[in-house]
Amino acid sequence: LEFDLATNLVGQPLVRQQVMKGVREFLENLNPVKPLVMSFHGSTGTGKTYVSSMLIRYLFQRGLQSPYVHHFSPIVHFPHAEHIEQYKESLKRWIQGNLTTCGRSAFLFDEMDKMHPGLIDVIIPFLGPSWVVYGTNYRKAIFIFISNAGGEQINNVTLALWHARKDREEISLQDLEPAISKAVFENPQSGFWKSGIINEHLIDFVVPFLPLKHYHVKQCVISELVQQGLEVRPAVVQEVADSIPYFPEEEKLFSSTGCKTVASRINFFF
Repeated sequence: LEFDLATNLVGQPLVRQQVMKGVREFLENLNPVKPLVMSFHGSTGTGKTYVSSMLIRYLFQRGLQSPYVHHFSPIVHFPHAEHIEQYKESLKRWIQGNLTTCGRSAFLFDEMDKMHPGLIDVIIPFLGPSWVVYGTNYRKAIFIFISNAGGEQINNVTLALWHARKDREEISLQDLEPAISKAVFENPQSGFWKSGIINEHLIDFVVPFLPLKHYHVKQCVISELVQQGLEVRPAVVQEVADSIPYFPEEEKLFSSTGCKTVASRINFFF
């Protein structure tokens, strides 16, 4: 996993550092006091889904197809605000049932920024430092929350630090934590709004994904060409990278869509 993150995850030193620290400490501990809970934040195309699927691939034999990996999307699984009480009961039962089957299960919550406020709090009993809940030993489970919330704030801090002559690679977690906290945990539109998960400090690792620069996008283009078995032509790499929108308008420093549209843009050239 560490090698794969170093080789294939473009431009995210903080992510590599936080994810490896979290996973290594958790798996080396034969008797963890609580499940591993990580929250991924950043704008579109910066690698949040990519990292979570990579993590699952290494931890579970069948990766995302494993019966012990459970993926939730608010749009698919919890679409209607008026059914929130029903969703709460279903979600609690689902997690309880699956942890009874296998304590070493993983639960991925996608698009937390679209989650109905209050819904996620039903899983609080499964996240804390307790031996047994509902007859289930659940302390070896992994919970990953994925969210675009905080992405704009992470981008703004990165840009401000760039203007202050601080290199992107020098950015620390401490530089970003206040902005993420305000955007994610104090925002009424966030699934974490007034959540006990935050108040009780149940998230072990808040993982920020930085905006990607032009040369990072070029790395993504090369990687995608290799993956598709296509010839890596420097002119094509340059053209695909140049075709992506960048911000801010004057300096055009960071990709507006990360590497998300790289694969579809490559098709225009072949």
